[in-house]
Amino acid sequence: MPHKIKVLIVDDSAVVRQAMAEILSSDPGIEVIGTAADPFIAADRIRDEVPDVITLDVEMPRMDGITFLHKLMSQHPIPVVICSSLAGKGSETALKALEYGAVEIIEKPRMGTKQFIEESTVRITHVVKAAAMARLKAVRAPAPMAVTAKLTADAVIAKPCGKAMAKTTEKVVAVGASTGGTEALRVFLEAMPPDAPGIVIVQHMPENFTAAFAKRLDGLCRISVKEAADDDTVIRGRALIAPGNHHMLLKRSGARYYVEIKDGPLVCRHRPSVDVLFRSAASYAGKNAVGVIMTGMGDDGAKGLKEMREAGAATIAQDEATCVVFGMPNEAIKRGAAEQVLPLGKIAGEVVRLGGT
Repeated sequence: MPHKIKVLIVDDSAVVRQAMAEILSSDPGIEVIGTAADPFIAADRIRDEVPDVITLDVEMPRMDGITFLHKLMSQHPIPVVICSSLAGKGSETALKALEYGAVEIIEKPRMGTKQFIEESTVRITHVVKAAAMARLKAVRAPAPMAVTAKLTADAVIAKPCGKAMAKTTEKVVAVGASTGGTEALRVFLEAMPPDAPGIVIVQHMPENFTAAFAKRLDGLCRISVKEAADDDTVIRGRALIAPGNHHMLLKRSGARYYVEIKDGPLVCRHRPSVDVLFRSAASYAGKNAVGVIMTGMGDDGAKGLKEMREAGAATIAQDEATCVVFGMPNEAIKRGAAEQVLPLGKIAGEVVRLGGT
């Protein structure tokens, strides 16, 4: 029998602990080995049995999640997934946890429609499996994933339609990332000059966290960074990040590139999906696009990057050595979608060169 991913759930809410336990236990590749109402109880549980992944609340009695994360990463590094509410201050704290060593953020499960619960299950189990592969320790193969209907970009956008302009001097950069992507995007965007080509980004992240993430990056970078809104224009010196729980498509009207924000089903188990963005870039920018696929588990973006390359775009994949999880770039490389494979620190320079700045 393959090794199951052992998970410890740490949250002061009994309702959340029960919901998380039910969601994670529904996947045959995951085993919940225990729950804890606060970090002190969690520490006792870890002494008894070390989990592969910990899901961690931020606000708890006796010790907050950030302090516990600090102690854990300095003494006994274990992949941690932050389980947070949608509150504005809470989302900023959760993003801070990523800087302190957490691997991912998930939204706390809550009551909703059958579709919402099913989608939450797909997202949460996927994130936990990605965390188990993170490079905090030796990477091992993931446990088998429960069979779930996996839609392609066809569910949101038709295949490349040949509406792209002929090759011009103005470039659009489309970027996709998942696990480990928040730090990778910071490195990438901080290296961008003020007149960098217009950038559109899909980072797998829950709803409402993308606004805080964009705001944080905007304060660090020489270009402006914002959460994308429907009909935002793609311009030099600005990066647009797809809002959580919505797909983002690149569109063109005359010589103007803009983004469309829309609902739709999960694509490659994600919303927003990198494949959806990349397919739209292939359709509407073609040779005028640069595609970049970064760290992340799974294959979202691999097919779309191949479509971009076939449409004449320049394409880049992050190399294995600098990825937290070498899933998405590896799939793109295996499919022949990436013209270049580069370490994270060299991607921005190549994008600037290709963009003509």
